[in-house]
Amino acid sequence: MNSIDSVTLEVADPTAAARFYSDAFGLDRERVRLRPSDEATSGFRGFTLSLVMSQPGDVDALHRAALDAGATQLKPAEKSLWGYGGVVQAPDGTIWQLVTSTKKNTGPVTRAIDEIVLLLGVADVKATKQFYAERGFTVGKSFGGKYVEFKGDPGSVKLSLYKRKALGKVTGVSTEGSGSHRIALASPAGPFTDPDGYVCEAPERKPDE
Repeated sequence: MNSIDSVTLEVADPTAAARFYSDAFGLDRERVRLRPSDEATSGFRGFTLSLVMSQPGDVDALHRAALDAGATQLKPAEKSLWGYGGVVQAPDGTIWQLVTSTKKNTGPVTRAIDEIVLLLGVADVKATKQFYAERGFTVGKSFGGKYVEFKGDPGSVKLSLYKRKALGKVTGVSTEGSGSHRIALASPAGPFTDPDGYVCEAPERKPDE
């Protein structure tokens, strides 16, 4: 079974972006990496990253930390039919969903991140699902042509697919956009470019490998 080892965000200022992600989310550089890029991009880049937590208090803590570090609020943290969450946009332009499926706190606030999910907005969910399945990704959940979630190895970035317009509605932004996605996936299944132009690269080999 293949999965996403990490994602690389392509940003104008890696130093500033690294400071933001450390202050806002406490992210390490194992699963979310940064590299410089001046490729043209405008509007919606077609994807979001989600930080999944155990309870609303953890969501609130990261939401406040993100805003304090310079993020823009796209949706406030609040209850919904599926749980609790909010949406922010980092200074580099990446959209982050901060979510939990639980509506009540059950313990002290920890700001611990249980899972990172990459949600790709695609034109044809069924076709893109087939594309990734042919490259060794195993479907975990599938709801026709609306949503697909692939299984992932422990510690990996979970990959999901959603209709582009629906993803824009969820995040509260217009889906108009063009140019670079400003993200690269790393997986043993790579290198390849998927039907919507998302690039997957082979993972970097360590010096002793």
